[in-house]
Amino acid sequence: MFFERLSEFDPEVAASCDRELKRQQGNIELIASENIVSEAVLLAAGGILTNKYAEGYPAHRYYGGCVYVDEVEEIARERACRLFGAEHANVQPHCGANANLAAFMALLTPGDTVLSMKLSAGGHLSHGTPMNISGKCFNIVNYGVDDVTGLINYDEVRQLAHECKPKMILAGASAYPRIIDFAEFRKIADEVGAFLMVDMAHIAGLVAAGEHPSPIPYADIVTTTTHKTLRGPRGGLILCREEYAKQVDKAIFPGTQGGPLEHIIAAKAVAFGEALRPEFKTYQHGIVLNAKALAKGLLDRKINLVSGGTDNHLMLLDLRGTGTTGRDLEVRLDSVHITANKNSIPNDPEKPTVTSGIRVGTPAVTTRGMNEADMDKIAAFIADSVYDFDAKKESINAGVAELCAKYPIYNH
Repeated sequence: MFFERLSEFDPEVAASCDRELKRQQGNIELIASENIVSEAVLLAAGGILTNKYAEGYPAHRYYGGCVYVDEVEEIARERACRLFGAEHANVQPHCGANANLAAFMALLTPGDTVLSMKLSAGGHLSHGTPMNISGKCFNIVNYGVDDVTGLINYDEVRQLAHECKPKMILAGASAYPRIIDFAEFRKIADEVGAFLMVDMAHIAGLVAAGEHPSPIPYADIVTTTTHKTLRGPRGGLILCREEYAKQVDKAIFPGTQGGPLEHIIAAKAVAFGEALRPEFKTYQHGIVLNAKALAKGLLDRKINLVSGGTDNHLMLLDLRGTGTTGRDLEVRLDSVHITANKNSIPNDPEKPTVTSGIRVGTPAVTTRGMNEADMDKIAAFIADSVYDFDAKKESINAGVAELCAKYPIYNH
């Protein structure tokens, strides 16, 4: 349905897009950072605003003819502030990494010290890893998680903060399955006179719906992607206190970006509007229920989880002792049409290209309408793929096909 017109003009690209649609329809999507947007978001993202250059901000553009893109961007900014209870929103970041870089540039000077979660403990590349621009331009000190519990040790964070006296403390992760205590991070930041930045990219939808505590009352600046649990287009967003609004806006444009993608901003506005509806809260609650059900199903089948479970939308499978690596399991699951990603676990003995873990999440399967009983079936598919793959491959394939047929992505 999506590619009939495109195929008239470019059948080669249309055919690839159509195959991707069929892949999504026929696969159980467990990548924690992916989701399935509404048709309204698709329409906005592919709309007429892609034609318009609009460097600058509403009412302060460097191009003429921006009156209507100004309207759309204002809608997006207002909805983002209302959704999260924020004082200021910048909806122009092209992605979460761009939002993070701009947050650094808004509040810091190159060379300043930042205290952030290490990548191997669940942090993100853009939080100061050496190969990323954030790690090249700033002095990064890392905290991790407790070796036994897999939880953030706030006493360790406090000790490190007092030792290194960071200009900014960064809370937030890409592979942390538990509630983050933003109030405690605020206390630590205040003790050492640091800014507090929160990257809530993974949990933004949960925060918007009240399924995870909000960082907005505690953080000086909050970044997020607009996809993942928020279920919008691929893009970024910055929320901050009004006192930092000018610094943030200048850090995006002209600091780190040029022309904004106004068609994607339109899609963000649509997604924020959807997130303001009551049914979005029901959806986010379903994500959490499904995650807990999936975690229980895995634990019941002797699959260990980092921290022993989950409080949010994701979990990390600890495959040590099973004879299967993260890379092995990712390949096996892909062959039976279950999509997940290998992921390092804390103190992982394997290298990052192999890993001892798999990260899975429930945003996309919940969007499709799958429920807690379905999560138990998926847990069985995963456990069988770990312990008895050769014997169970055909039955797993059949079970996946049945679930995917029952829950189509788009009902047409």
